[in-house]
Amino acid sequence: MSNRFHTASDEEILQGKVTDVYFQRTLQVLKQKGIRRRVVMEVAAKSLPRNYPWGVLAGVEEIVHLLEGVPVTVRGLPEGSVFYPGEPVLEVEGYYDDFAVYETSILGFLCQATGIATAAARIRLAAGEKLVFSFGARRMHPAIAPMIERACYIGGCDGVAAVKSAELLGTSPVGTIPHALILVVGDTVKAFRLFDEVVEKDAPRIPLIDTFNDEKFEALRVAEAFGERLFGIRLDTPSSRRGNIRAIIEEVRWELMLRGYSSVKIVLSGGLDEKSVKELVDVVDAFGVGTYLSNSPVVDFSMDIVEIEGRPLAKKGKKSGRKEVLRCPQCLSGKVILANSSPDSSCTCGGVMKKIVIPFIKNGKIVDSVPSPDKIRAYVLQQITKLQIDEEEVKE
Repeated sequence: MSNRFHTASDEEILQGKVTDVYFQRTLQVLKQKGIRRRVVMEVAAKSLPRNYPWGVLAGVEEIVHLLEGVPVTVRGLPEGSVFYPGEPVLEVEGYYDDFAVYETSILGFLCQATGIATAAARIRLAAGEKLVFSFGARRMHPAIAPMIERACYIGGCDGVAAVKSAELLGTSPVGTIPHALILVVGDTVKAFRLFDEVVEKDAPRIPLIDTFNDEKFEALRVAEAFGERLFGIRLDTPSSRRGNIRAIIEEVRWELMLRGYSSVKIVLSGGLDEKSVKELVDVVDAFGVGTYLSNSPVVDFSMDIVEIEGRPLAKKGKKSGRKEVLRCPQCLSGKVILANSSPDSSCTCGGVMKKIVIPFIKNGKIVDSVPSPDKIRAYVLQQITKLQIDEEEVKE
C-alpha cells in the first residue's frame, strides 16, 4: 500500500531506507570486495546560519533511538548544549558498513532541529522574561510538527500550539481563538462569550481584537464584557494594516490602564522575528512566533571519517583524529583538543574548562537515556543566560 502522506515511516527510517543512494552503492562495493573497516566519524559544522556565533544542539534523542541495536559506540555533546562552529557535536565509532546507510538520517535529525532550537534560544534572549509561544507548526509538513515544536520548546519557548506536540512534551497546548470563530459568529465579543462558556476554565482567556474593528475599541469591548476573567488580548494585525504597531500597542495599553484593566496582558503575533521581538519587548507581554522558528535555516552539519582502524585520517579540509570538546562552565568558552591529550584547561575568564562529551551508546546499547524536554530546556536556559546578542548579530 502506498503512503497517503509523503513521509517515511519509523520502520523505513530504522531500516535505512531514507538514505542517499551513493551510500547504498558504496556498501554494495565494500561487501562484494570484502572490505570492512572500523572507523570513527564525527559531526561538525564549519559555520552557522545568519552568522550566528553559537548554536543550540537538538535532535540527539532521535539519533540514539535510530542507532540503538546497531553495533556502534556513540558519544557527543548533551542535547541542548551550546556549541560553536568547528566543534564536533557527535561521534560514531564502528564498522563503516554497519551504519553507513544512517548518515543521511543522522544529519537530517541534527541539522533541522538544531537550526530551530538555535533560533528559539535567540528569540528567548530577545524576549527577556516575557512569554514566548511557538505558533509555527502550520508552516511545515504536519508529520514533523512535533519535532519542530520540541526544538522550539527546548530552545526556550514557554509553550507550543499543536495538540500532538504538547502531548509528547507532557505540557498543555497554548493558543487563543482563530479569526475563523469570530468571522463565523459575526462579532468579537459574541464569539468570545461562546468560547468562555464552552472551553475548559483553565485555558487562558485571550481573544483576538483585530478581526473587524479598531484594536483599541475592540480591546475595551472585551475588557468590559469579561473583566477579571480576561487574561489578555491578542493582536495579529496584518502587515498591510499595521502602520506603526508599537504606537497601536501603546495606545491599547494606555486605554486599558485608564479604565482599570492594567492586568490585561498584550499578546502579539504575526510575522515576528528576532529583530521585532527585541524592538517591542518593553511594550508586549507575550509573543507568538511562527514562521521565523519553524522555517529556521538548518545548521549545515557534515559527517566525516576522522579515523580508520585506529589511524587518524580525514579528507582534505578536515582535521584527522578523534577529539574532545572542552567548555568553561563560567563563560561557555570552548576548545577542541585531541582525545587523550592533556592541554592547558585554564580559561581566560579565570575558570577551568571541562570535557563535555558524554557517551550515548556503547556497542549498540544505550548507556543513558536523553533527559526529559523540561530538563533539556532548563539546561539551555542556564547556558544562554551567560551569552549576549550583539546588535550586529540580529538579522531579519
